[in-house]
Amino acid sequence: MSNLQLENDIEKLLEILPEKINKCIKPAMLDDAIEIVLDLGRIPELRNSDGSIVYLKTDIVDEDDIKHITSRIQEFTTDNRSGIAGTLHRISAIRNRQGKIVGLTCRIGRVVTGTISCIKDICLQNKSILFLGPPGVGKTTKLREISRLVADELKKRVIIVDTSNEIAGDGDIPHPAVGHARRMQVRQPEFQKDIMIEAVENHTPEVIIVDEIGTEAEAQAARTIAERGVMLIATAHGNTLENLIKNPTLSDLVGGIQSVTLGDDEAKRRSSQKTVLEREKQPTFDIVIEILDRNTLAVYKDTAEAVDYILRGWPIKPEIRKVDKTYDINSASPIELSKPTNVIDKINMLDKTIDNAESLKFSFSREKYVEEVKNYKKIYLYAVSRSIAEKVIERLDLNAEITRNIDDADIVIAHKNFVKGGAKVLSTAEKDRLQIFYVKTNSMAQIQKIIKQALDIAELNEKQSFYDVTENALNEAKEAIEKILTGVVKDIELKPQNQQIRKLQHELAEQHNLDSTSVGEGENRHLRLRVVGGTEFDDKNNN
Repeated sequence: MSNLQLENDIEKLLEILPEKINKCIKPAMLDDAIEIVLDLGRIPELRNSDGSIVYLKTDIVDEDDIKHITSRIQEFTTDNRSGIAGTLHRISAIRNRQGKIVGLTCRIGRVVTGTISCIKDICLQNKSILFLGPPGVGKTTKLREISRLVADELKKRVIIVDTSNEIAGDGDIPHPAVGHARRMQVRQPEFQKDIMIEAVENHTPEVIIVDEIGTEAEAQAARTIAERGVMLIATAHGNTLENLIKNPTLSDLVGGIQSVTLGDDEAKRRSSQKTVLEREKQPTFDIVIEILDRNTLAVYKDTAEAVDYILRGWPIKPEIRKVDKTYDINSASPIELSKPTNVIDKINMLDKTIDNAESLKFSFSREKYVEEVKNYKKIYLYAVSRSIAEKVIERLDLNAEITRNIDDADIVIAHKNFVKGGAKVLSTAEKDRLQIFYVKTNSMAQIQKIIKQALDIAELNEKQSFYDVTENALNEAKEAIEKILTGVVKDIELKPQNQQIRKLQHELAEQHNLDSTSVGEGENRHLRLRVVGGTEFDDKNNN
């Protein structure tokens, strides 16, 4: 977008202001300004991005000043927002108890480029992304730039669900800043969820952009969109991932939270209470990005893993990225292979990946991968809890998925008490010579047992074992930290662990302001914890 276009946008905002206020505003004063505030009976304010406020040297705001502005803009919607056609500026109203406007906030909308260069590699992964952060840090600005990137550079079909016309500006013609992305306006905020679904059903988008998901209905609409295979990029109310987990209205965006009662042996093994919180289902968004400030982002590349770590009380550090830097997807993380759908296509894709990668920093077995593809199973459920089954598959990292179409299924799992009602389904399964397994109850233990039996799994797999070992190791570290903090001992050595677990133990010690040092060699390498002030060499970076 040209500088001339930006200057014209600012001029359009100044044109609607009363003459006495216009005279007080010099062009240089708007360089860092984010909004102009007018309250009845007070001096007008110019607020800057750094938090400073400039009081304009003019008379106090009166009713004529308010009317001067409102008469030059469109009527306010039910959320008391309006705008200026062809610009990104937003005008918000404050009303008294009788509905009369007594204050206005004129938000200055700018097209800022380069704000997503540090996460461009993430935007190209075709994964759903959720942005979190306080007001004014640039969430909407990033959505606008991503819209242009995906629509123009990737040539994808992009639909913007624009509730307050903040992303693509006011008026019928979308602002040039969104490129070739299409925009669907929302007449009233309460209809946003309906427009989100309508966008999917009517306009065949590959990507949907949504600003400010704030209700349970909108969160459910977002899940519906994600389940239909559409890439979803959105913002939500909440400053951090941990805040979002605790928000009962929006926690479904990151998988939802449920209370689980553990058996006596399991609670003892975990060293926890019998009732614990666990993630309920697969998150709607694959990636969560916290906007810490205008120049700093915290990226959680695996939302499911991040939520699990937070709920278990494990230390987790997101990847910190700076706006003025660029990151390469190949160096940031290893190549991930998507779940297979067609054996031949996936094997060919793997061959192509190997050919294109000049230097692979990880090892793999092509034969093993091909075998996993061939053994990949699709499970059809009848009267069996889908959410529990999906959780079992995810927790055990099984080579399977749940399908809604019995024609695609390799295995059928049905509830024994509902066999008569499912005669048609079961007869179809028998006709196609599908294996049928039965559960007695819809409990986690029963469904897990039958799925493992159906997939011929005798023992817990590597991922589940990692969680168990890690949990025990961190519990040991917590007990050691408690002994040091209570003065029972001044230092203590933990059991040997692998590098990944030692790193978590280091971070746990750091959270309690203790020194931690990795000592020993090879399989005997372990942590020594001590009070701050020790003189030994601390090799956290060489853990």
